[in-house]
Amino acid sequence: MKIDPTVRKETRLIALFTLCLTALMEAVYLIIGRWDVKVLLGGLLGAFFAVFNFFLMGLGIQKALSQEAADAKNMMRISQSLRLLMLGAVLVIAFVVPVIDPVATVIPLFFPRLAILFRPLYDKSFRKGESTGSVLDAESEADPEGKGSGE
Repeated sequence: MKIDPTVRKETRLIALFTLCLTALMEAVYLIIGRWDVKVLLGGLLGAFFAVFNFFLMGLGIQKALSQEAADAKNMMRISQSLRLLMLGAVLVIAFVVPVIDPVATVIPLFFPRLAILFRPLYDKSFRKGESTGSVLDAESEADPEGKGSGE
């Protein structure tokens, strides 16, 4: 299966943002005097699986787009369940293995969501109104005046 360029681009953006926020989290641990190797390992574990989860979601969406609606819905449901199980296993590992800080593992799992939330602030082509081929473009095309569905 060939990886779509949009999946690659979006995953790179998520990875960069997650890496920066993980480094910031590590710095906060250092400033408050709670940093150790456990925090580093937990942060790396959480960041890796946060980005990997996003990548797998992108691949699932790419594959679902080539299927019939009912099959695509079923495939996405299964994909989401398997990815959730994967993240659950990562959390179990973080809480069971004594050389990994569980809190430092959990926090980076939320960083991709923050990256998606703040993407318009750092994506220059988005600010200029050009298409980036992302989910954000589809939302803005569906509601060009930004009024939302409340009207």
